[in-house]
Order: sequence, then C-alpha cells, then structure tokens
Amino acid sequence: MVTLAVARKKRKMNKIQSYFRDSYNELMEKVTWPNWQQLQQSTMIVLVATLVITAIVWILDLGSSSVLKFIYSLFK
Repeated sequence: MVTLAVARKKRKMNKIQSYFRDSYNELMEKVTWPNWQQLQQSTMIVLVATLVITAIVWILDLGSSSVLKFIYSLFK
C-alpha cells in the first residue's frame, strides 16, 4: 500500500518535471522572438492604438456628461 503511494508520487513528480523541461525546451528552441526593430514597431502600434482609444473614450465621456447634465437640468 505504501509503495503504491510512493510510486504514484514519483510518477506525478516525473510528469511535473517533464512538463517544465518540455516548456523550457519549447521556449528556447521553438519560439521565434522578434528582433529589436519589430519590437519597437509593435510597441509604437500599441502606444498609438492606446492613445486613439483613450481619446475616443474621453470624447464619449464628455458627450454623455453633457447629455446627462442637460437631462438633469430639465428636471430642476
């Protein structure tokens, strides 16, 4: 009974070790990393998209605020 439990723990530990070993190998051998120029280009795209989305949300916030102020002023 005890040896069966120990054998199960060893199999489980082997699976965990295998998972981490395989993950490391995939990360180092199969993943293609961007070069510096690609990384800078992607970063700029993300920054510009963030600024555009922020501006759109800001405009919508101002518009909805104005509409709500007008509606509230009708009930004063």
